[in-house]
Amino acid sequence: MPTVPTRHRPPARTGARADLIAGTAAWVLVAVALAVGMLTDARLYGGAQFPNASPRFGEYPVLAHLAPHLGPGTPLAVLLAVAVVAWGPTLARRLRWRVLLATAYLTSLAWILALALVDGWRQGVVHRLATRDEYLYEVPGITDIPTMLRTFTTRILSQQPDSWTTHVSGHPPGATLTFVWLDRIGLGGPTAAALVCVAVAALVAVAVPVTVAALGRADLARAAVPFVCLLPGAVWLGVSADAMFAGVAAVGVMLVALGAARGVMPLCAAGGAVLGWSVFLSYGLVLMAPVALAVVWVTRCWRALAHAVPAALAVAAVFALAGFWWPEGYELVVRRYYEGIGAVRPYWYWVWANLACLALVVGPAAAAGLRRAAPRFLTPRPDPVVALVAAAALAVVAADLSGLSKAETERIWLPFAVWLVVAAALLPRASWRWWLAAQAATALAVNHLLLTNW
Repeated sequence: MPTVPTRHRPPARTGARADLIAGTAAWVLVAVALAVGMLTDARLYGGAQFPNASPRFGEYPVLAHLAPHLGPGTPLAVLLAVAVVAWGPTLARRLRWRVLLATAYLTSLAWILALALVDGWRQGVVHRLATRDEYLYEVPGITDIPTMLRTFTTRILSQQPDSWTTHVSGHPPGATLTFVWLDRIGLGGPTAAALVCVAVAALVAVAVPVTVAALGRADLARAAVPFVCLLPGAVWLGVSADAMFAGVAAVGVMLVALGAARGVMPLCAAGGAVLGWSVFLSYGLVLMAPVALAVVWVTRCWRALAHAVPAALAVAAVFALAGFWWPEGYELVVRRYYEGIGAVRPYWYWVWANLACLALVVGPAAAAGLRRAAPRFLTPRPDPVVALVAAAALAVVAADLSGLSKAETERIWLPFAVWLVVAAALLPRASWRWWLAAQAATALAVNHLLLTNW
């Protein structure tokens, strides 16, 4: 039989079986982490449950407990999932770019809120930021911001009468300041704070594809849109402050990408300032540096660094002049962490169970996409999507090996997860709807079978 010329062959589907194995492996990892966690509970925690949550909650590997339930968000979540699976890939190809981005933002916003409302309005939205451990608990007592900044580090360590509550002490003051400023402009209270967090979190559905397009892959940017919108991690984007952190960091990377690609250095400076601010929202966001550097590397616009880095340092300088020194805060947070839950959670378990949390956040489609991207990580000049995914994977590895991300990574790693899911754009077009269905099923299963703490 004569060989069919390459140009006449139908599109190859090589690797489809390997993709399926990779996607399935993500779920297997979750199951193994669950089984090992449950079987070794006494050795892991001395038989104790997570100390700051309801006794009903476990953390194998996510902080949640088994509680099958439906809620007012269930019909909307299912309808959105069906709509994105059915029409998402087609609309992503055909809509005008700006219309597509607006549609992506609204879809992401609706998906996040629908999943949150599965737990009900109070439990799923209002209550999330209203607990004693959250930032809002401290807001009424902060009447003098300059004094708060000057004395912030003196209240980080626990076992003292005026110690900050858990989330305030565990983050730089920028996170708390955000909620203080919201309160000052009339958006105080848990409801407004939750909705602001969700609104900012949904920006990832715009920032991520815009970044990919700016780096020269408009086709993959469009392909990524439905996967970013239907991110299973939306379960934790609504509602947590880390969701807001993810949105802010993604916008910072987007601005650097736009500036570097177009040679508009003020945009790079703006991106650097936003990324600098993000480091004062969460200590871990210093690990967004590889993602920002990947953007500069792909564009080969090294001038971008000369504008972005000073802008980021300017943000640090403002905080330093106000009395907060980031390295000192970080050192004290590490001490507090290992005086408390960090000393209880075993490294041997979480160093790999964290990845099970991440698997639930990014979903099986991202796992399959990572399988396709990984062999190209070390090529001299990889595809922009591969470069972004590799940078995000590097950030995750660094966070994981540090030992400072033991558990709760379903929310802590959201800023990195939104870049990993872009790998799904590398999957064959013919399989996109199947993978989108798997993404939706992951989110719906988690939110309807478990009652999550975040």
